[in-house]
Amino acid sequence: MKPETNQPETENRKPSFDDIYMDLARNLARRSHCVRAQVGSVLTKDTRIVSLGYNGPPAGTHNCDIEWAGVGCPKDSKGSCSLALHAEQNAILYASKNNVSIEGATLYVTLSPCISCARVIYTMGIKKVLYLDSYAEFKGLSIDEGVEFLRKFGVEVVRYFIKEK
Repeated sequence: MKPETNQPETENRKPSFDDIYMDLARNLARRSHCVRAQVGSVLTKDTRIVSLGYNGPPAGTHNCDIEWAGVGCPKDSKGSCSLALHAEQNAILYASKNNVSIEGATLYVTLSPCISCARVIYTMGIKKVLYLDSYAEFKGLSIDEGVEFLRKFGVEVVRYFIKEK
């Protein structure tokens, strides 16, 4: 038995929900118009998808890869994209806009949450976060502040590793 899934190891085993949702998050990242990073997220509850998101400017505003091809949108005072919503923000906002409760939900995201997103994730009652790549590594920071914040306040955070086929 595989301890993390409680499923027998067989050559023809079905993909786990974690595998399916992280694959979807990775594909959603490809929809991003950001030229600096492409991040996707999936919010689930009771093994059902409740919302999706990817990073980029608010819908109906800009497409950075078209408007500022090659260089991206202007940066804010902290050196981040001035127009972008993060993938997890988009997923949470879409759920909220459509009156979908995400308390107790699980978030799959291709880049670990920054500290700002972590505060929103905690506040919204999301119970578990699975991430693929490290925000700290991407930004050259010493620690993943968002991950540390979430763990400190009881949110389960797990780094997801792609399984070899």
